[in-house]
Amino acid sequence: MSRFWSNTVRDISPYIPGEQPKDKKYIKLNTNENPYPPSQKVLDAINKATNYDLRLYPDPEASLLISTLARYYNVADGEVFAGNGSDEILAFCFPAFFNTGDVISFPEITYSFYPVYSDLFGLKYETIPLNEDYTVNIDGFPMNAKGILLANPNAPTGIALELRQIENLLQKHSDKLVIVDEAYVDFGAESAIPLIKDYENLLVVQTFSKSRSLAGLRIGYALGNKDLIEGLNRVKNSFNSYTLDRVAQQAAIAAVNDDKYFKTSCEKIIKTRHTTAQKLVELGFKVLPSKANFLFVSHNKICAKEFFLRLREDGILVRYFQIKGIDNFLRISIGTDEEMNILVHRLKVYVD
Repeated sequence: MSRFWSNTVRDISPYIPGEQPKDKKYIKLNTNENPYPPSQKVLDAINKATNYDLRLYPDPEASLLISTLARYYNVADGEVFAGNGSDEILAFCFPAFFNTGDVISFPEITYSFYPVYSDLFGLKYETIPLNEDYTVNIDGFPMNAKGILLANPNAPTGIALELRQIENLLQKHSDKLVIVDEAYVDFGAESAIPLIKDYENLLVVQTFSKSRSLAGLRIGYALGNKDLIEGLNRVKNSFNSYTLDRVAQQAAIAAVNDDKYFKTSCEKIIKTRHTTAQKLVELGFKVLPSKANFLFVSHNKICAKEFFLRLREDGILVRYFQIKGIDNFLRISIGTDEEMNILVHRLKVYVD
C-alpha cells in the first residue's frame, strides 16, 4: 500500500475480471466472449483503417459511427453516445447524473462493477434482494434513490425482464434516472430502446463486445434523450475526448452494417444455449432461464467450486463467484457446439 494513495484508492475493492490465463490453451467459457469471429466485412474495415492515417487523432465525436447507430435504431444522432466499451460509459454515468453522497439502487446480485463505481465516485447505494427464483423484483427499488441501475438480462443469472416490466419501472420512478445495461440483450431479450421516445428518464447502454464479436476493440454506446447524451459528452470531454480510436470506429460501423452476420451469429449462440441447457438438465443441473450468451447452473450433489476446479484442471474455464447467495452456481459462457459438447462430456464424467 503506497503512502501516496488517496483514501478512495486505499478503501476501494476493485472489480475482478474473468481470468485470461497464459499458462496453457483452454476452452474459454468464463468471460462471455463470442465464440465466433467478427464478420469478414469487419475484418476488411479494420485492415483498411490500418494505414498512414493512424498518425492522426480519430474523430472525437465518432460522428459517422453515431449516425450509423442512430439510423440503425431509428433515433436522432443527438440521442446516441459512443464510448470505449460499455464499462466506460457506465462509469461516465456516475459523475454525469449523480452528486457525491447521492443514493442509487441496483439488485443485490448483479454486475459487480456497479458497487465499485459507486464507491469510486462517492455514491451510496441500496441493493434489493432478488426473488426466490432469482428474478429482479421491480417493486423493490427504494423511492428515495436518485437513480436505478439495471442489467437486463441480469448478470450473472442471465434472466431478463420483459419490456412491460421495464416500462412499469420507468413509470413508477418517473422522477429518477433508470439506466438499463443491455450487454446481453441481443441473445433473446427485449431491448428498452423503443421506450426512449416516451421516457426522458431512460438511458440504455449496449456493447459491441458480446453479440458483435468485438470485445478486443472496446466499443460501447448509449441511447437516451439529447440532454442525457449531452451530460455524457460533458464528462467524456472533461476526461478524454478521444475515447474511440480510428480502427475501432470503422470496425463498429462495419459491424452495424453487416446485420445478416450479426443475426446469424446470435441465432447460433441461442440454439447452442438451448441445446446445452437441455443436456445439463438431464445431468441433474438446475439451469436458470437465460436470455444471455451464458448459462447459470448449479447441482445438488457436487458443489460449484469443485466443478470449477476440476474443469480448470481439465482445460475448461468457467466462472465461479464466491458470493453469498450464488456460491453454488457456475456461469458458463456459450462456446461453439464442439466446445459445449466437450464441457457436457466432462461434467457427465464428474456426476456419474
